[in-house]
Amino acid sequence: MSFDTGLLQAFIAVHQANGFTRAAEQLHLTQSAVSHQIRRLEERVGRPLFHRTTRRLSLTADGEDFLRHAERILQAQDALTRHFRCSPIEGTVRFGVPESFMSEGLPQLLRQFSRSCPNVRLEVSVGLTLDLATMVRERELDLAVVVSVSGTVEGALLRRLPMVWAAAEGFERSDDASLPLAYSPTPCVCRQVSIDALNKAGIPWHGAFSSHSLQDLRTVALSGLAVATFTRDNLRPGMAVLDERDGLPALPMLDFTLAYSEGDAGERSPAVVELGRLIEQAEWARQDKPARRSRRTLRAA
Repeated sequence: MSFDTGLLQAFIAVHQANGFTRAAEQLHLTQSAVSHQIRRLEERVGRPLFHRTTRRLSLTADGEDFLRHAERILQAQDALTRHFRCSPIEGTVRFGVPESFMSEGLPQLLRQFSRSCPNVRLEVSVGLTLDLATMVRERELDLAVVVSVSGTVEGALLRRLPMVWAAAEGFERSDDASLPLAYSPTPCVCRQVSIDALNKAGIPWHGAFSSHSLQDLRTVALSGLAVATFTRDNLRPGMAVLDERDGLPALPMLDFTLAYSEGDAGERSPAVVELGRLIEQAEWARQDKPARRSRRTLRAA
């Protein structure tokens, strides 16, 4: 058994308006047309849906049940229509994102955006060492997720995570030995922050490994060859967090901020606004993970 959505809409309108006259006005139909629709619906159902008196119109018990199902059907139809409606938005969106922000959620979100806005050409740049803040400022990108020391970049804050010294469990360093450091080439934020912290603390260090790949840095840290710095969500099993008890300076919080490039009139295109809205509302984009325990705690566990 199937039901014409027009009949369902008429049924709900009559119920909400508590009468045929007001429902007809809302539906832009004549009263007789609405009455005819309700009769057709009741014939289709095989049961009366309304109690009718000269003074009052109310739902029968079957009408109450039918109302719940009718509302669900129309809500589902509206959702389906919105999902597959072709968006009038068009143009090009240039989006930049650091490798450390990549997750399963981002490709799915970008696919969702491309399907809902098929007339928009999406250009995505991903990298660990891209100077995304400068690219946004110089309008080479329309929007980007920028990693920075907390509170230094304007935009929509997505995440704020602590930066950590990461090494293999069992990593040892004597107080006077040079610290082997693994980092990415400039303008990597983690590289500059860690070097500045070591220099300020008077701790000798040397570059033991350099790579544009975050995966390479994690692999080297796990091998015990060098110490790497990144946000805590990049820690993997087998890694230990070093801190002041290991003679290393504290590191700051890092922000992941969605920064926008502004046009001459300070305006953003509808396509940029839509992609930004999806990213800002995505739960995974704002997801923080609990801090992992320090090396000493891991050893004691």
